[in-house]
Amino acid sequence: MKKWMLIDGNSITYRAFFAMPPLTNSSGMQTNAIYGFTTMLLKLIEEQKPTHILVAFDAGKTNFRHEQFTEYKAGRQKTPPELSQQFPLLKELIEAFGIAQYEIDGYEADDIIGTLTAKADEQQIETVVISGDKDMLQLASPKVTIAVTRKGVSEVELYSPETIQEKYGLEPKQIIDLKGLMGDTSDNIPGVPGVGEKTALKLLHQFPTVEEVLSNLDAQKGKLKENLTTHQEAAIMSKQLATIFREVPIELTEDQMIYSGYDSAKLAEQLQKLEFKSLLERLDVSAGSSSSEEEAKQALAALTIYNITEQGSEGLAQLVTALKQQQMHGLYVETIGENPHLATFEGIAIALGEEVFVISPAMLKQQELVPVVEWLADEEIKKYGYDLHKVELVLNWHGIQLGGGYFDVQLAAYLLDPTDGNQLLHTIAERNGIYGLPSDDEVYGKGAKLKLPAEPELFQHLAVKASVVQQLVPKLNKQLEDTRMAALYYDLEGPLSRILAQMEKRGIKVERTELEQQGVELEASLKRLTTEIYEQAGMEFKISSPKQLGEVLFEKLGLPAKKKTKTGYSTDAEVLEELAPYHPIVKNILDYRQLAKLQSTYIEGLLKEVREETGHIHTYYRQTIAATGRLSSQFPNLQNIPIRLEEGRKIRKAFIPSEPGWSIVAADYSQIELRVLAHISGDERLKEAFIHNQDIHTKTAMDVFGVSAEEVDSNMRRSAKAVNFGIVYGISDFGLSQNLGITRKEASQFIEQYFNVFRGVRKYMDDIIAEAKKNGYIVTLLDRRRYVPDIHASNFNIRSFAERIAMNTPIQGSAADIIKLAMVKMNAELEQRKLQSRMLLQVHDELVFEVPPHELELMKELVPQVMADAIKLDVPLVADVSYGDSWYEAK
Repeated sequence: MKKWMLIDGNSITYRAFFAMPPLTNSSGMQTNAIYGFTTMLLKLIEEQKPTHILVAFDAGKTNFRHEQFTEYKAGRQKTPPELSQQFPLLKELIEAFGIAQYEIDGYEADDIIGTLTAKADEQQIETVVISGDKDMLQLASPKVTIAVTRKGVSEVELYSPETIQEKYGLEPKQIIDLKGLMGDTSDNIPGVPGVGEKTALKLLHQFPTVEEVLSNLDAQKGKLKENLTTHQEAAIMSKQLATIFREVPIELTEDQMIYSGYDSAKLAEQLQKLEFKSLLERLDVSAGSSSSEEEAKQALAALTIYNITEQGSEGLAQLVTALKQQQMHGLYVETIGENPHLATFEGIAIALGEEVFVISPAMLKQQELVPVVEWLADEEIKKYGYDLHKVELVLNWHGIQLGGGYFDVQLAAYLLDPTDGNQLLHTIAERNGIYGLPSDDEVYGKGAKLKLPAEPELFQHLAVKASVVQQLVPKLNKQLEDTRMAALYYDLEGPLSRILAQMEKRGIKVERTELEQQGVELEASLKRLTTEIYEQAGMEFKISSPKQLGEVLFEKLGLPAKKKTKTGYSTDAEVLEELAPYHPIVKNILDYRQLAKLQSTYIEGLLKEVREETGHIHTYYRQTIAATGRLSSQFPNLQNIPIRLEEGRKIRKAFIPSEPGWSIVAADYSQIELRVLAHISGDERLKEAFIHNQDIHTKTAMDVFGVSAEEVDSNMRRSAKAVNFGIVYGISDFGLSQNLGITRKEASQFIEQYFNVFRGVRKYMDDIIAEAKKNGYIVTLLDRRRYVPDIHASNFNIRSFAERIAMNTPIQGSAADIIKLAMVKMNAELEQRKLQSRMLLQVHDELVFEVPPHELELMKELVPQVMADAIKLDVPLVADVSYGDSWYEAK
């Protein structure tokens, strides 16, 4: 029995492009739209089992509709080049699948499909139409089902005449009347102003066609009647534009649409060209083909590997000679353990062309390897490797120096796709068309099962890794250039990686006795609170047990239960905050929790992190974690020591200079994110406030509430502050209502008031979302990219979250870039002036230094000056500086 499947090629490809995350082949060409289209196609072939398939495409930019209305589709953004370049490859792949495709000048894919469905109706052929456009619903009939994509292209929703009646209360042919009344912004079909889907449906339930609606204008009232009367011609024209033409002169026979499966060799060739490894495996078409994957695997298997594990090892002389030539290489150092200050060092591999030299850690201590150790340490020789930042730290603790870190494939891969916080070498390799490298989990196992293999197998794995690094460097470098992020890498992230390593090796001195004394004080406070809580409860119980606490609060004391979990009453912070007015025990419990966390996480936790041989804490800054570009601090995290509580702030007393008589100097940016917002939005009111050094929250309150500075009370300023920072993080009415303890309606009105005053900010928000929809990504002031594939999601919540990312990433990301830039420039100043002062920490918008007494006055001026001059904005950057005998006193 025949079954046709007709696919709207342009619609599906466009949706796939914006729904799929970025995906590039080894040449740097984006292939995400092709991949999305192909996975959808395979799924539909499997589900629908068609006998005939056709993919229809638009031909050219104009068609007969432009003769009717020159502005037809004029509002559409120009097709991104990253998408348009995928169409030729997609068409080649469709041909390899053995699927017919068709386009004809002057008509759209819709019209081709409309004409074929008319024939299907005539001949009673079961047909399914695949599109991302609901305009196609007008073609539904007893024999024709319309499948509209949702969730990008991963799922489809099927529409029959019955479904359309159930959902809209319309017949399929009335879809054109619906479009005639409400228009279609995506195609620039005007419709009638003020008439949306709800109103249009209401009208068509009264009168079934546009013409009949217009013939019965007296049945309408007010503004609706006025708009319908004024825009009658637009409504009729819009209906005509929305009508799919069903008499296209198609020169395509039914036999040409027959689908009888694919030619494995042709399909394998195209999938290999596109580097779709998973599809090759899924379709099992790679066997026997001369695939690029097989060639890559063979090339890795053909490497000449020298294992230098003992004196007189073969290859040592060649390695020393080759290193003197300073040729392009791939460096891989195997470290085991996440914390680089504790990780083990298992071997080093250096790929030089098709030869790879693997050296055991023990051999690096031998006299014969001195030239290699010197090569590693030489700052003048550029090193090309993987995770060079961590490698520098691990080698340092094993007595080996790494200098000249120049290109790190992990860091480059992160910049190219910052939403992937992993950036494992084998995934970077496969993403760039380099196959044959097994994952570490496959070779070593993971978790409790982690075990290094015997030396020959281990060294083989390291050799392949080094070779992969060598192959990745030119590929990733080209992609950085193509995406305009080469300067971001070479001028900022690359140099910063070396600066961070120096800071981390140095660490910051911690006075153990101070921490221990604070621990004793916290312990006393916890005992006092415990006694009070037991007295207020009238019994002893385990305060840290949510179950026991819930029973005490809600059953014994009878407090109103707010919500329940699967295991009993909820006693989370939100619940307890709401219960605080009901009983004094609740505040004591909240205080107990905060002090208990300080004790366990920060006092006991920090004491464990003090390195015995240095007396310092050596945090580890990760550059490849946060999608915004912010640094992440680990082992321990020094960026989230709680400083709102005085007990938390006091922890900073333990952080002191490493030299007697020196001072801690701290400088932090004042409201940097709001200053960035003023710059990128160009809002005159915001700019004016910063240019004239006004308190931004008071100024906001004045403008939003329409009062003078003297009339701004604490509540007004608090509300203004909440919305100012809320705007930076993509505030919602719900979020603001929670922050301020007001209704969502009041919060919504306040946000609306804000945008009415700060119109430049509103325009920025609208423009940045449009830009994200057009490009699929947004950029910071320094051209850092972040992709937002969910910006076109059909699910409102998912799409709204993507829009918030689009709005706040240029602000947060630019702020992150600026302090990184300040660090690079400050480091250059320290070196150029040959100062003894040392940069110790970066904590969000703050830089911390230790400074000798004779440089104190200079540093108090120099640090805020360099931070303020890091980048030129339309508003001044300001850094506040303070100093003292400890980090606590400096703040």
